[in-house]
Amino acid sequence: MQTWNAQRPSLPKYRLLQQALEARIAQLHPGDRFPSERELEQEYGVSRITVRQALQQLVLAGKLERIQGRGTFVARPKVEQGLVLTSFSEEMRRRGLTPGSRTLANQHIPADAELAARLAIAEGAPVIMLTRLRLANGEPMALETVYISAERFPLLAEADLTDRSLYAWLAEHYGIELTHGEQTIEAVVLTPQEARLFGLPPGLPAFRQVRLSYDQFDRPVELVRSLYRGDRYKLFTPLTRPPQLVLTEPDWTFPEQLNVAADTHQSIGT
Repeated sequence: MQTWNAQRPSLPKYRLLQQALEARIAQLHPGDRFPSERELEQEYGVSRITVRQALQQLVLAGKLERIQGRGTFVARPKVEQGLVLTSFSEEMRRRGLTPGSRTLANQHIPADAELAARLAIAEGAPVIMLTRLRLANGEPMALETVYISAERFPLLAEADLTDRSLYAWLAEHYGIELTHGEQTIEAVVLTPQEARLFGLPPGLPAFRQVRLSYDQFDRPVELVRSLYRGDRYKLFTPLTRPPQLVLTEPDWTFPEQLNVAADTHQSIGT
């Protein structure tokens, strides 16, 4: 049985176990198998509930990952997703990963008021709804549903996009280049149905993204609703100071009431 510090009454026992397991994880490598709940229960002399709580916290913290049917493993580095207009396939190849997909739905639906407004089409006009589970090196990474005008892009209904980028397909068949867009991102948790598709337990964190993309003629092309695994993704964006807030010529004039002596060095921070 492991010797560990379980005598600090200020912290719950599962938190103390979590700290002990974090030290253990630090000695392992990404992808290494982690002991099962039963093994940890016996090794540390605690209840199954305590072990389960500690492991759940480590999964939420991105230190461990659970793979359904296989067990618990030391988490691999997260895929860094830049907030730029790229396709899933382009982004995965840029990361040295092999993109793929599994088509879950490819059907026509009538445009409701929101789709009509977003895609600049008539309400009730036919829309192709394409839902795919996106893969990287065979691993499910994102759930993606694309809405696109069936009248403008009729060939898409018969297209095989299993291992192809939609952006590349649009360029090849219609000469369309997606050049800019707008996107919202929110934090959510996986529903039981979504978790099953990813092979994960329900309740894990995820990113829900909604993107409207435009072509080189400033026409809306696609509305995309995507769900990205929070345990395998992190978001990255460069930041710049708005020009109107950047002082090109700092004003070092001091108010008279400060009565700063000539030989005194002052600094004022905001």
